[in-house]
Amino acid sequence: MLRYQCLVLDHDDTVVNSTATVNFPAFLDTLRVLRPEAASALTVDDYFRYNFDPGFTSYCYDMLHFTEGEMQMSTDHWIEHVRTHAPEPFGGMRELLWRYHDAGGHICVASHSMKENILRDYRVNGFPEPELVFGWDLAPEQRKPDPYALEQIMNKLHLKPQELVMVDDLKPGKDMADAVGVDFIAAGWAHQIPEIQAFMKRECQAYCECVQDLEGFLFLNGTPESDKNR
Repeated sequence: MLRYQCLVLDHDDTVVNSTATVNFPAFLDTLRVLRPEAASALTVDDYFRYNFDPGFTSYCYDMLHFTEGEMQMSTDHWIEHVRTHAPEPFGGMRELLWRYHDAGGHICVASHSMKENILRDYRVNGFPEPELVFGWDLAPEQRKPDPYALEQIMNKLHLKPQELVMVDDLKPGKDMADAVGVDFIAAGWAHQIPEIQAFMKRECQAYCECVQDLEGFLFLNGTPESDKNR
């Protein structure tokens, strides 16, 4: 039996291993053109940290001082790069999603990836197709951490906040879930950055170190070792 009727998943570094292998290299290419000094100093761990807080958009506008044109250039290059570089899924994700789907659960996505790329990754990896996908295609004011995606999911699927759970590796997903009273589980399997781990373990309903840990929180017969984090 399911603990939650709807599983809302982030995509990058929650379902697929994309930041280190796809998104960071694409962004670094752009940064070498627009901000060479920043590019020479930026590491992948730094990139994870900036995505965590203040979030990617704020990082670009407030710290790198991108213009609208530069932001569009970055987005265009990233879209083109992702079209030809599909990330690998995390081990156990396919089995988990099919078990959840077959138990009658709704699977939705709230991500900063483009919708077409999310659907491609689900298709090529043999995942069940998500019912609703909210990605970078949204208007900027509707993207994470705005709770728009969760509000739409609850409205369209006729669900209450306590019937959803959001799973994400970074703070913007938690902020979105907190805004509408949805439980949040931190995905901790993409990186080992101490300050992010410490925050997520301290502030979230649960912190999962591997995909198999997450399974225990989604099914009522699960007994995850990390249940003490609840």
